[in-house]
Amino acid sequence: FCLKMEMLLKHLDVPFKMTELDDPRKAPKGKLPYLVEDGRKIADSELMVQRIDEITQGRVFGGLSDLQNAQGLAATRLAEEHLYWGIVASRWLDDSWWSNVVEGFFHIAPKPVRGLVAGLARRSVRQTYHLQGLGRHTPEEQRGFFHRDLAALQAMIQDRPFLLGDEVSVHDFAVAGILAGLYDNRPATWMTELAEGYAELKAYAERVQETVGVWGRK
Repeated sequence: FCLKMEMLLKHLDVPFKMTELDDPRKAPKGKLPYLVEDGRKIADSELMVQRIDEITQGRVFGGLSDLQNAQGLAATRLAEEHLYWGIVASRWLDDSWWSNVVEGFFHIAPKPVRGLVAGLARRSVRQTYHLQGLGRHTPEEQRGFFHRDLAALQAMIQDRPFLLGDEVSVHDFAVAGILAGLYDNRPATWMTELAEGYAELKAYAERVQETVGVWGRK
């Protein structure tokens, strides 16, 4: 979601300063990113996109038809509200990958309580995944859901460079932002390995990042 916003702002040539925040609990809605504009805080990337469209007088969605925006929104929802949870599960709920989460997300916590803090957060993620519905399925069934997500996204870009045609758009930034977090995950998760079977989708994610000159990996 942070990558999506960075790509959009750079693509539109909107001046901005990016600041890293180790603890997302300090953000307005407890998650990142959020935008600070003249002291006003706007949380959630979708609301940020809408505000940037206002600031730029319609440049975010300018030139796109209602049908294109509908198709782009559908692809965004698929990536951000469904495929995203596979990425979360493959990081937080896989015992073989869990140590990377502890090191990457909870290094700011003192060592004596790091394991406890991380464990409580993991329990919350597990409960949320269950409430979302995907966590109620077997691992094999979950893989089937995410296979179909990836296949659908790859079908959307058949014979064209971007989701909606020859020009990159905000909808590409949303989808490619999620895909970058999947393909560039190091070390690889089971979701990364699953996604490697979709070569055209991987090339698409690289193409979007290269077009704007913003990359998810360091």
